Amino acid sequence: MKDPTDTRDIGPRAGSPLWVYLTAVSTIGLTTLAITLFRTDVTDFSHLLHAPLFWMLAGLIVLGELRPVVTPIAVGGTPTSTLFAFATLLYYGLSIAVLLQVAAVLFSGLVVRETWHRTIFNAAQLTLAFTAAAVTLGAFGVRAAPSHAWVPEGGHIGLVALAALMYFAITYTLACTAAALHERRSLPQVLKKTLAYQSLVQGTLLGFAPVVVVVMHNSPPFVLLFVAPLIAVHLTATLSVHRDHQATHDGLTGLPNRKLLMTRTQEALTEKTERVGLLLLDLDRFKEVNDTLGHPVGDRLLQIMAHRLTHSVRPGDVVARLGGDEFAVLLPSVRDADTAREVAARLRAALNEPVWLEGMSFDRDASIGIALHPDHAPDSELLLQRSDAAMYVAKEARTGVEMYQPDKDRNSPARLSLLDDLRRALAIGGDGELSLYYQPKVRLSDGRPVGMEALLRWHHPTHGLIPSEEFIPLAERSYLMHLLTQHVIDSALVQVARWWAAGQQVQVSVNVSARDLLDSGLPEVISAGMTRLGVPPHALQLEVTERILMTDQTHITEIVQTLADLGIPLTLDDFGSGYSSLVRLQRLPVEEVKIDASFVRRLTSSSEDAAIVRSIVDLVGSLGMRSVAKGVEDARTAALLREMGCDGAQGWLYGRPMSTDAAGAWLAERPAVSRQWSAANTEDLIRTSLSSEFP
Repeated sequence: MKDPTDTRDIGPRAGSPLWVYLTAVSTIGLTTLAITLFRTDVTDFSHLLHAPLFWMLAGLIVLGELRPVVTPIAVGGTPTSTLFAFATLLYYGLSIAVLLQVAAVLFSGLVVRETWHRTIFNAAQLTLAFTAAAVTLGAFGVRAAPSHAWVPEGGHIGLVALAALMYFAITYTLACTAAALHERRSLPQVLKKTLAYQSLVQGTLLGFAPVVVVVMHNSPPFVLLFVAPLIAVHLTATLSVHRDHQATHDGLTGLPNRKLLMTRTQEALTEKTERVGLLLLDLDRFKEVNDTLGHPVGDRLLQIMAHRLTHSVRPGDVVARLGGDEFAVLLPSVRDADTAREVAARLRAALNEPVWLEGMSFDRDASIGIALHPDHAPDSELLLQRSDAAMYVAKEARTGVEMYQPDKDRNSPARLSLLDDLRRALAIGGDGELSLYYQPKVRLSDGRPVGMEALLRWHHPTHGLIPSEEFIPLAERSYLMHLLTQHVIDSALVQVARWWAAGQQVQVSVNVSARDLLDSGLPEVISAGMTRLGVPPHALQLEVTERILMTDQTHITEIVQTLADLGIPLTLDDFGSGYSSLVRLQRLPVEEVKIDASFVRRLTSSSEDAAIVRSIVDLVGSLGMRSVAKGVEDARTAALLREMGCDGAQGWLYGRPMSTDAAGAWLAERPAVSRQWSAANTEDLIRTSLSSEFP
């Protein structure tokens, strides 16, 4: 059974320690093989070619190479050819045993398509092991040959055991050293992991070799009887491994699952070498493939991504699939954070390569979070949790790769405590802690107010004023977002009712998230509040970020339809900072578009940003919507925006966020513009948009 994370067949880099080691062992082994074959008596060998026993042994050794005993501990399995090859050494001597074993290794390598460097190394190490065993026997006067076969007797048990021990020590040490260099682990760690299993299996095979010799000498045909128990062991072990594999591996990709990943992670932490790294990956926009082309195509894409990951990691690293489009990569040994970032960058580069499916090209990307032991977590569970937190930050910020940072961890004790404090503040109605501030929005042509944006402020009793960018994202990822949005809408409607009653008929906008628009109860909350307070629908405006254009429109259709029926328009906030679809923008009932402040602030100093702003203004106008520039802080910027044809502006030039009383006083000095301040009528715009979205 092929393990997809087994990268030991990847050729070593020329000049690396592993390359030097493999070259040295292969050279010494092949030289020993050449000397052994050169000293072979051709007459004895030609005589054996006519012996049925010789061909029987050759077939059994080849069969043993092709059908090893497979277990979860030894990837690739332990060849049962050891039993018959060692029996051949005892009976016919070194040259015949080496000849048959090397021939079987070469044949098996061709059949299973093993890499040349591994095949040559295997042949070399077995030659050296058989030579060591033959030298041990020769030291006690045993020199078997085709013309002088040797059959061990009862008194030779100690000698045979010593020769078998030499054979096992050489093969096991050489193989483990290669594995340690390849996986960049210490030799004692590799030896400790596999010694018990290998000594049991190899000891059993070598221990039966003298019995095979006795049968060979007395009744050669009966040697075939040894095949039956070996086949039974092979089938039993294969079935057991298959069951274990199903329990610890993902059925679709064949990669380790979460259970096996945590086991491997715990093993890596126990070994305490260098740092241990855990990378969590989430494929961006994978849901679009499933929704558009169906799950079979999505499954095929996941298999391709899994294949790319396993061929992009370092030897010894573990790639796992945790579920859905989420993967993990365990780095059992990583020097520092920069090395972990290099691995992450290589993984993203591999995933970024276009994929052709169903005649279409897909460009996939991934968000990767990194956490290191002991820097970020003391145990495996916390390491996984914190790599997940880092991945979420990478996804939110669209940076691609993020290292874990405690201050950005939504699950850190401090942030969880903050979330509990927010829950408490909402439970008491927000009195004294949660309040709305208002920032004016003006018409650029004359500076008259056309609206006020409600901005939530939290005055924590012990921590003071907490920035909204700190607690709102925290609420968005919890059950509190629904309660927080309801609190803001209720407070805004109360203030709108007061202003309208005082003759200040200004439109107030409230920010809602894409998650809020998935809440089927949102229209009911707004409608009930308006009815209770006597507020007309056009007095309220909902602001959503550009990210809503990347959501699945089918999930927000019903909510948008209901809000449109209520006469409540949408404003698209921070336009230009994301990846918008113009088709989706046109079909949404959007009244106005706010241009991202990052472009507006550089308007007077950057011709590129000026061109972007002008393009957005022209685009928005061509779609029959209003354009509003955010972050306007000086008169020169305002003049340029007026020249471009921008409708409105918001920023410190006109007013900073103000308390309710200050905002009321500000409005009292400036008569507000009626809601029909643009060329497009709100209801007509909504009706036109909905007719194209919902024919």
